[in-house]
Amino acid sequence: MELGRPGSGKRRLRDLLLQKDNRFCADCRALDPRWASSNIGVFICLKCCGVHRSLGSHISKVLSVTLDEWNDDEIDAMIEIGGNNSANAIYEAFIPEGYSKPGPDATHEQRSKFIRSKYELQEFLKPSLRILSNSDKSNVQANFASKVMNSFRSNSSQKSHLQKGMVEFLGLLKVKVIKGTNLAIRDMMSSDPYVVLTLGQQTVQTGIIRSNLNPVWNEELMLSVPQAFGTLKLQVYDYDTFTADDIMGEAEIDLQPLITSAMAFGDAGMFSNMQIGKWLKSHDNALIGDSTVNIVDGKVKQEISLQLQNVESGELDLELEWMPLGQ
Repeated sequence: MELGRPGSGKRRLRDLLLQKDNRFCADCRALDPRWASSNIGVFICLKCCGVHRSLGSHISKVLSVTLDEWNDDEIDAMIEIGGNNSANAIYEAFIPEGYSKPGPDATHEQRSKFIRSKYELQEFLKPSLRILSNSDKSNVQANFASKVMNSFRSNSSQKSHLQKGMVEFLGLLKVKVIKGTNLAIRDMMSSDPYVVLTLGQQTVQTGIIRSNLNPVWNEELMLSVPQAFGTLKLQVYDYDTFTADDIMGEAEIDLQPLITSAMAFGDAGMFSNMQIGKWLKSHDNALIGDSTVNIVDGKVKQEISLQLQNVESGELDLELEWMPLGQ
């Protein structure tokens, strides 16, 4: 398989693999995975690949990204799922508090126990997607994938997309910037901080709070979410009257767990309060701790605490809310 052939499905697969969240194994976070489970929609390392093969192809169909032939349906399914973060937002939505995923150096036994719990026993799936009868077990992944795919397609077909120029939007994102803690000093003794959020070509910002390293904004900002939404970029600045504003830290927010979970559930108003997804803290994101996606009073929300990057100090607390079109 020549992964880089221009215009081929293999190039589409390569482009998906190059996304940030797919540069690490979905199960153990090992760098540079070269295998995939085509029906689950995740990229995995060689060690985890061996466990996936032992599950059987009815649960996980393992293919080499570089050596095996992929058909268009397999590539389309991988792209539609969206990669490791999208899949993990559902497959790992209910990992118990304090439970540790295996790392790149985990033993085969540790790796095998986690992968079987995740995919074969469905222990971390949200209850509505679990297939419990033994007779259905052989089709668990096909049925699960079908449920997730159908939820994405029905959300897309039943609601007209918000139009803005030539860009189609999936919905709206309400970001409540709550507070900052121990922000960096950029003036003599303090700073005048404000927060800038960027999603695609859109930029919004909070008001300026004067002379405060622990500002409380409680300010709501609204952004339209395009189909190819990428990460939400956050920057904190110190306002200066006569010179350019000074940067006080930055962070990126992965929106996949929120949006994937929200679209898989559909109308959140039909469900009681519950957790439906999770964004896990890792060494390559700015999370202070795991961030759960929850249905709260019929709304899909996610509380996030971030350690600001590329700065000496500073934390920021936010709340995201997904607002489907027509709400």
